[in-house]
Amino acid sequence: MTFSWNLVTDLRDMWQYAFMRNAFEAGTIVAIVAGIIGYIVVLRRSAFATHALGHVGFSGAAGAVLFGVNPVYGLLLFTIGGGTGMALLGRRASTRDIEIGTVLAFMLGLGLVFLSLYTGYATEAYSILFGEILGISSAGVLLTLEAGLIVFAVLAIIYRPLLFSSLDEDVAEAKGLPMMALGLAFMILLAVTISFAVQVVGVLLIFALMVTPAATAVRLTKRPLYAAIVSVVISLFAVWVGLFISWYEPYPVSFFIVSIAFALYVLVRGGAALSAWLSPRARAVAVPDSQAGPESA
Repeated sequence: MTFSWNLVTDLRDMWQYAFMRNAFEAGTIVAIVAGIIGYIVVLRRSAFATHALGHVGFSGAAGAVLFGVNPVYGLLLFTIGGGTGMALLGRRASTRDIEIGTVLAFMLGLGLVFLSLYTGYATEAYSILFGEILGISSAGVLLTLEAGLIVFAVLAIIYRPLLFSSLDEDVAEAKGLPMMALGLAFMILLAVTISFAVQVVGVLLIFALMVTPAATAVRLTKRPLYAAIVSVVISLFAVWVGLFISWYEPYPVSFFIVSIAFALYVLVRGGAALSAWLSPRARAVAVPDSQAGPESA
């Protein structure tokens, strides 16, 4: 398609096609859920867990293809199982790297076995690597919506104690909060979110929606509510603009989504670094001027 400067007309043309409507609907749901869960991920320093669960999900997708099942169900089964194992083996989120790596290695080994046993073309499993948002069906959108509502419902119940334990694990444990139960519940929520987010950006690019927007948001504001909102806004912006650009360019949608999220992070990070570099110099210039006033008087 050729870009015209009439965005309303272009959007109307896009929405004539069911696959674009499904992509926007599923992308919107995933962006909202991933933006909120991603903020908790950043607070709990669980980026490695996000990365690991994405790869664990690929093993589940490969197993589902082997047994002739929808890859999404394999993703859910393996990510929830992997997340549960990580939570039970490691008590604290900030010191769980060894347990995460152990579970990841075992799950990847299973995925290798599944791929070696499959004799056909595992195109569905391989598409999980880089996402297939333009291939989501109406039933897939409905399934994504149902999963998103479940995640929101559970998160609303545990949000306050989860946020408290994410900000300071030592104090939360001293207050008697059920750290193991909170960690397990969050890992399951993370697993479900990842299972549907990989449809948008894929296993290898999962950081684009699960970590990068939240990492950008925490550099813009320290208030939890505002940071979560900013994270969601950045995720939505990356998904919507990425889908819009993909209407005109014959390149993977996930590439545009990742590039937009990364560009915003670099912009914010670079702006903060520039501000920190200029501040001492601004003060150095201001101090002599303020001292010169009384002397000249």
